[in-house]
Amino acid sequence: MVRGFALCVYCSASTAEQAHIALAARTGTEIARRGWSLVSGGGHVSMMGAVATAARAGGARTVGVIPKHLVHREEADVHSDELIVTDTMRQRKQIMEDRADAFLTLPGGIGTLEEFFETWTGGYLGQHDKPVVLLDQDGFYTGLLEWVDELSRRGFVSRHARERITVVTDLASAFTTLAAAAGVENRAR
Repeated sequence: MVRGFALCVYCSASTAEQAHIALAARTGTEIARRGWSLVSGGGHVSMMGAVATAARAGGARTVGVIPKHLVHREEADVHSDELIVTDTMRQRKQIMEDRADAFLTLPGGIGTLEEFFETWTGGYLGQHDKPVVLLDQDGFYTGLLEWVDELSRRGFVSRHARERITVVTDLASAFTTLAAAAGVENRAR
């Protein structure tokens, strides 16, 4: 069986802000429109649930990966085409990384940031060569990026490391960047 292009989306499992929920839903819709599949954290709450629900509604295959200690807290997405329950967060992240062809980080908190930083670092260290895209819509990550740029100016983050991520400010640019970086045709079904 040939597996299609799989996008891992990191995003909030806690926010109730409707603008961010809507962004996640648009992301899922676009994944489906392109004929891609979704790899997510396996929760059915907040943005995480919205991206998976919208992707499935559009016909995309969804793979959820959730550690057993979060099955109830993040309401495991039992409607996923494949739901993988792990023993630990580390196993969750490894499976998500292994199953994905590229990564997109939407707004989120410390869990989202932890996933983003680990994926970014893994790419910089040569553990994978997959595209890593950060969506800084409406300046959500501007403060973080200013801090990273300051670290770069002070010699703590190399130019090569900084260039390992692509920062975009809108969803259309995120998908264009992901498709181009991954060598996937930029088209819809």
